[in-house]
Parts: sequence; C-alpha cells; structure tokens
Amino acid sequence: MESKTTKEHQNASSKDITCGIITLSDSRSKKEDLSGDYLESEITERYSLKSRLVIKDERQDLLDAINKMVDENIDVILTNGGTGLSVRDITVETVEELFDKKIDGFGEIFRHESYLEIGSGALLSRATAGVYKNSCIFSMPGSPNAVKTACKIIIDELPHIVHHAQK
Repeated sequence: MESKTTKEHQNASSKDITCGIITLSDSRSKKEDLSGDYLESEITERYSLKSRLVIKDERQDLLDAINKMVDENIDVILTNGGTGLSVRDITVETVEELFDKKIDGFGEIFRHESYLEIGSGALLSRATAGVYKNSCIFSMPGSPNAVKTACKIIIDELPHIVHHAQK
C-alpha cells in the first residue's frame, strides 16, 4: 500500500541520479565481477553511472574510494562484498563509522527478503545503508543473488531517498 505523501515525494524527486559501484573482493577482478555487472546494468537503465571500482577488502582502500566518490558529488554509492563474518570482511564496520544518518530499513528489509529466499542463512547478512556527506551508501553482500535482492528493494526508490538525504 502506497501512501499519498510518499507518492508526492517520489514525483517531486529528481530522476537525475549519479551512482558509483565499489566491489570489494580479494579474489575477483572487474572481468569476473558478475555482481558489479548486474549493478551496472540496473543503474544505467535508470540513472548515470559515474564510477565503478573493484578493490581489495582493505579498510583504507574502501575509505579512499568512498571519499573520492563523495568528492565527485556522486549521489549513491553501492558497495558489494565484504559484509560477511570473516576477519577480512571490513565493509560494514568501515561504512557505518562514516554514516551521518543510518538507513535502518534497508538492512531490515534485505534480511526479510533474503529469509524468504534462502531461509535462516539470512541471519548472516549484515547489509547496511546510510548517508555520508549527502551521499547515500548501500552495502550489500557480494553474491549475484544478494545484489539482485538489494536492487529489487532500492533501485526504483533511489530518487526519493536521495531527495531526502540531500535536503
């Protein structure tokens, strides 16, 4: 059920959204980055892709990539990978320390949708989102299926989210 106010906000929101993709992986190159390919495809159908990077699971590399995109006034940064429980998974801790505001609903809905798809394994998901210096950051697991689930949740709502984040 849609609310009248939400619909009004969506209609008032600019569809001119710039996006960046950061894939975190110690093993994948851009050539093998199926999740990044999917994100790029979804973004370029609706918005502008300004940057796409594949970096190692290194905290400073992630901070540098995010800050570069923020300095380039990218509206939405989509990270995939590095959200698991292993020692090398640093995405969640890194991005959450940056957030000026957290978007709790993304992680909550992501885990709910994942639970419907894969069952209790969804407990392992640490998908998160927030706003940093007026840029929205969405961090999702790196599997292609997880990226598809995340896109289903956020892709059409990005103009509305960006509108509020940049007020």
